[in-house]
Amino acid sequence: MRFYILTLGCPKNLVDSRGMEEELTKAGHLPVTQPEDADVIIVNTCGFIEEARRESIQALLEMTRIKGKGQCLVAAGCLPQLWGRALLEEVEGIDALLGTRRWMEVTKLIEQLAQNSHKEPLTLLGDPPASLLNNSGLSAAYGSSAYLKIAEGCSAPCAFCTIPRIKGPARSVPRHILISEAKRLVENGIKELILIAQYTTAYGRDWGERDGLANLIEEILEAVPQLHWLRIMYAYPQHVTERLIEVMSTYPQVCHYLDIPLQHAHPEVLRRMNRPHNIARVKSLINDLRWAMPDIAIRTVFIVGYPGETEEEFQYLLDFIEEMAFDRVGAFIYSREEGTKAASLPGQVPEEVKQERYRRLMLLQQRISYERNEEQVGRVLDVLIEGYGEGISVGRSYRDAPEIDGLVIIEEKLPVGEMVPILITDAMEYDLMGVSVK
Repeated sequence: MRFYILTLGCPKNLVDSRGMEEELTKAGHLPVTQPEDADVIIVNTCGFIEEARRESIQALLEMTRIKGKGQCLVAAGCLPQLWGRALLEEVEGIDALLGTRRWMEVTKLIEQLAQNSHKEPLTLLGDPPASLLNNSGLSAAYGSSAYLKIAEGCSAPCAFCTIPRIKGPARSVPRHILISEAKRLVENGIKELILIAQYTTAYGRDWGERDGLANLIEEILEAVPQLHWLRIMYAYPQHVTERLIEVMSTYPQVCHYLDIPLQHAHPEVLRRMNRPHNIARVKSLINDLRWAMPDIAIRTVFIVGYPGETEEEFQYLLDFIEEMAFDRVGAFIYSREEGTKAASLPGQVPEEVKQERYRRLMLLQQRISYERNEEQVGRVLDVLIEGYGEGISVGRSYRDAPEIDGLVIIEEKLPVGEMVPILITDAMEYDLMGVSVK
């Protein structure tokens, strides 16, 4: 059978889609690049927030319009896991539902579809009969970079988040499997390994290991010392340990970059979020990171308009951003998610107020980002070249994660997929300009 996979949402979904592709290809099925050419169309959906759910619904509706006679449509991932068979009422024409915890059974599902003469929609939801943590679906290449998913699920009790309902509790992938996959990726030419999970710093804690992430990084780099970059994403602040900071500052392959989603800064908002609310400890952590790695780029994410957020609490957040001068900041407008504790909290903030606060926060961060970028002018940075066109090469330095941070722009033709030393000559709000060092 021929199959087409459309992936929506975060890099973790991209890894799952790659896992499905591997499983189907191993079974002799053929990937195609256009949905019209497929026997089975798979949409790997995102259900994290309302905006993502709308995008997923629209994508499924579009595929029902494309779907012709003899074709099947599978809704996979977060949305069917969250809504179950109710999704079939929302989008007519879906032939099967495949949950986040059952994606490795995709081959069985589409082969059942081929034999399903009465066309009653099939469902594979809930927990699988065996562990998810196997040798497939752990990584996804992105040019010369690759995401490596080190854990599945989340055990954090955040009041606003649906992920534990969708993905289940945190389950770390055994270390030997990850090291084997890292070896395979590097042997195939990968220059940057990006560790991802719902919270990478929770790695190993489900089996009682406090410094599991630090230990994993050391073992990966001992196994593949030729790796150029190792990048850490999605670090829960409470679990950034002294030993992790030591490992990051000791091994030159570890990018001096850390993504720490903080969500807010005011202690009372954080308490309502069921998040770590000792803001003095957060400031101390950031200072420790900058002391150990003076050139570190720190990225974070905040939610604006959380239930009960007052103007005073929001201003506290702005003051915190100004004080800490993060290199990168993303922001989400609070989305009221059914089934979460936050959905029933009093003091839901009006939409226009949320939008206005979002604009103020991003305007502030735009200035800070420009100032942080200006500090790079005159430095020589290794840049991973990712594309060339019309006389311009684009790439990323250690300060930039793919698809979410900025770029380095060079008005020269440089080899795609290679690391090139670039002298930074100019700065913009999010991107840098430079020339190659001859």
